[in-house]
Amino acid sequence: MHFSDFLQAIFALAVTLGLIGAAAVALRRYGPDALARFGSPQKRERRLKVVETLVLDPARRLVIVDCDGKERLLLLGEGRLMAELPKDAR
Repeated sequence: MHFSDFLQAIFALAVTLGLIGAAAVALRRYGPDALARFGSPQKRERRLKVVETLVLDPARRLVIVDCDGKERLLLLGEGRLMAELPKDAR
């Protein structure tokens, strides 16, 4: 193995690591959903928004959700909806 072959291998490794680093920086900067943003030119207003959450204990939490301008208070726990509190209970 000649010295020029060794330098060529080191240069190829440096270029490969540089490309991987550039891809990591681009992914961190633009996020994993960057292609989805380029695919849909129009921005739709989202209908569902989480206004506030309150953790009651490790298994349960209260969530205020705004859907189409109406706020709902939900009690979530154990991976499911435990109760939706009525409007007059607030």
